[in-house]
Amino acid sequence: MTDRSHDVLTVTVERHFRHAPEKLWRALTQPELIADWLMQNAFSPEPGHAFTLVADWGTVDCEVQVVEPNTRLAYSWNSGALRSLVTWTLTPSGSGTLLRMEQTGFRRDQPQFYGGAKLGWPRYFDGLEALLDRIV
Repeated sequence: MTDRSHDVLTVTVERHFRHAPEKLWRALTQPELIADWLMQNAFSPEPGHAFTLVADWGTVDCEVQVVEPNTRLAYSWNSGALRSLVTWTLTPSGSGTLLRMEQTGFRRDQPQFYGGAKLGWPRYFDGLEALLDRIV
């Protein structure tokens, strides 16, 4: 068997938020909050739950893979030829939470998906931060 792991690209975004992990978890798992900063959805934090993210540019088919409340969330992120996995990791810090998002599974022959994710995720983080500042 050939190791092809070097053929897969990953987009990673990390940002420190001044909010508790529980507040970030709500924003990552409640459909109405996800719709505010990411896309329309029918998300439910249950392993095996399939849902679709809907944006003006198209849709993303997803399935929840991992749910560790206030700590870790992962779901598949499939759109067109892209088959990837998005993993959120929440790490408490003295003044809030370090949020890390990794989207892995980009093939080197998919520069449009990889480039879109590199540009898109920081903007989604900006929307998430704005939402967190507005909600209790």
